[in-house]
Amino acid sequence: MQDWKDKYTAFVHKQQQASPPEPDKSPLTGNLQADLQALQARLGNNGDLVVRDFQLFGAHQAAMLFFSSLVNMEQVREHVLKPLMAQPSGPQEIPDHIAGMIHYIWSTAVQVTQGTTTTDIAVLPDAAVKGELILLIEGVPEALVLDMRQIDMRGVEQPQTEQVIRGPREGYVEKLENNLSLLRYRLQSTDFRIEISPIGTRTQSRVALCYIESIADSGLVAEAMRRISMIDTDGILDAGYIEQFIEDQPLSPFPQVQSTERPDKTVAALLEGRVALLVDGSPFALIVPALFNQFFQTVDDYTERFIMGTLIRLIRLIALSFSLFFPALYVSVISFNPELMPTDFAVAISGGRAGVPFPAVLEVLIMEVSMEVLREATIRLPQMIGGALSIVGVLVIGQAAVGAGLASPITVVIVALTTIGSFATPAYNAAIALRMLRFPLIILAGMFGLYGVMIGTILILNHLLFLESFGVPYMSPFIPGKWRDLKDTLVRVPLWWMRRRPSFLHAQNNDRLSRKVPAVHVDQILRQEGEPSEQSPADHNAARSRRHQ
Repeated sequence: MQDWKDKYTAFVHKQQQASPPEPDKSPLTGNLQADLQALQARLGNNGDLVVRDFQLFGAHQAAMLFFSSLVNMEQVREHVLKPLMAQPSGPQEIPDHIAGMIHYIWSTAVQVTQGTTTTDIAVLPDAAVKGELILLIEGVPEALVLDMRQIDMRGVEQPQTEQVIRGPREGYVEKLENNLSLLRYRLQSTDFRIEISPIGTRTQSRVALCYIESIADSGLVAEAMRRISMIDTDGILDAGYIEQFIEDQPLSPFPQVQSTERPDKTVAALLEGRVALLVDGSPFALIVPALFNQFFQTVDDYTERFIMGTLIRLIRLIALSFSLFFPALYVSVISFNPELMPTDFAVAISGGRAGVPFPAVLEVLIMEVSMEVLREATIRLPQMIGGALSIVGVLVIGQAAVGAGLASPITVVIVALTTIGSFATPAYNAAIALRMLRFPLIILAGMFGLYGVMIGTILILNHLLFLESFGVPYMSPFIPGKWRDLKDTLVRVPLWWMRRRPSFLHAQNNDRLSRKVPAVHVDQILRQEGEPSEQSPADHNAARSRRHQ
């Protein structure tokens, strides 16, 4: 094996020479050495490229070519190399003609589940870099390509960005097959469809489009395929790359594609009629279309009873309002409209701001920028240090700022409530959008007071009404409003009340509950006190008749 000095010398020498022209597409010749040399010329000099010569059944010269970093060496040894080098002992005999050797090997010798044959030498390099094993035989102008790909991946763990109190603890991993198996495990339906195709001229990253054929709108599926087909780039390394290519308005701060690392959340979206995209190498799935209210809903809203789910959702919406409007309202009231505050409260605030040399708008901006810097530093630090820094940093910096007269105590409280409110937003990308819009609102409040806050709010709402996600209005189901879709927005009605799928998705099958289910639950709610809860059907009908008399 060459050392790095020899490799460097050979590399420099190769770069100084004229690059040889890429060989033309041609069929395999059947000459083992010539075909191997052509393949190695296309693949280049790689340290993990293995070419194994051996005697096929002790009678024919053959060779295997593969990348050791992409295949399982133990499986290659036990299921391919060992049976091919052994003499067959069964009733079947080795074919006399070498032309039938490939079929005999595939049907009798190797123990591999997936494989194919080809006579085109141009497709073999791409197969090798995808983790497939290439088998060549002297005198046979055909290659056997065996799928032996196996890459070490981390195990299925709890999602890190979407923590829940009550719900599954499984999250996506980087391997596409594992992620699809998590979806198949939860969606055991014959209508579940998965379309897989590579994207990226160099990475050839496999992208899977998932939908339920009998539910999803065919127009939505076609639009998703159209946008994916228009992606022409050299590499796709994460699902975030796909998101930036297929979103409707790239200049909008609001996300128009929902990302999740939870299989159960993906299955719930598929059952509503949405489409999911998964990328090999990314632990996140993309869900389209994505609307504004989706980014403020969690799995806990549905795994808990509807009363608790509604309460948690309302608290989350209050936190959203704190995160976006609280600093701007504080600046506008302090700077322009102090008469709106009670007298005692105004005196207390003016006393706290007595030694602050900055106006309210500049003071709030300084504290907000400092908090954003501290938050970003906490995210990038190791987990064991980040938690301690966030707590100590907030306490020390806040107390030092108040003691030095750079900020008033009420400003520190306002910024702290704003930060806590932004943490309550479940989706990280939606929280970033609100954090971005907070600063122009503060500036408008410092310039025009409450009028500035009103102008900024109108501009934000106008932008939200303008947005679409795959042809669906971003503010649906609020605008245009429909009663049956409003059951799962600000409040979360009981599951047995949400009998139909969202109308804006135009699902082929709108019913997800039997028509009898809501009626049964309404009867349970209206049951008179003292009536038995478990009755036979005849007794139950008799009780209903007595109530209506």
